[in-house]
Amino acid sequence: MARSTFGARGTGAGLAVWLGLALVVILLDQFTKTLIIGDFTLGESRMVTSFFNVVRVHNTGAAFSFLAGASGWQRWFFVGLGVVASVLIVWMLKKHPAQSLFCFAITMILGGALGNVIDRLLHGYVVDFIQLHYAGRAFPSFNLADSAITLGAICLVLDELLRVRKS
Repeated sequence: MARSTFGARGTGAGLAVWLGLALVVILLDQFTKTLIIGDFTLGESRMVTSFFNVVRVHNTGAAFSFLAGASGWQRWFFVGLGVVASVLIVWMLKKHPAQSLFCFAITMILGGALGNVIDRLLHGYVVDFIQLHYAGRAFPSFNLADSAITLGAICLVLDELLRVRKS
């Protein structure tokens, strides 16, 4: 009997739904970065509110510019890491189709990771543009891909807390 792409074993969303959602994250991420590249010069910042700026920043490192000062090897390391993580995530989506919150969480991570991998392949760096600040201190700039990864991580923790609470 053939398995349907949607609702494997009759429960949960199918792989196509999760991959479609990841694609939406990637497209939104790349669209916003394209707007920033087209409208901002490197380092240009525009105040939106008293705590939020739009700024164009290039990050050659990972989260919080980790390894940004390395000699260039980190670009390919993070591309490889993103590809390996993506393969693992697709495998997990296939293995746990009935776990909707878990699948949503790792789908957000997948979309965000691939959004940043695309940047590294196209530009050699990740385009960041969201900057939050308060009392003269700015949080490191980030983008929609980073936001999706963060949302995914929060949902993973929530999924685990709910799973532990059930048992």
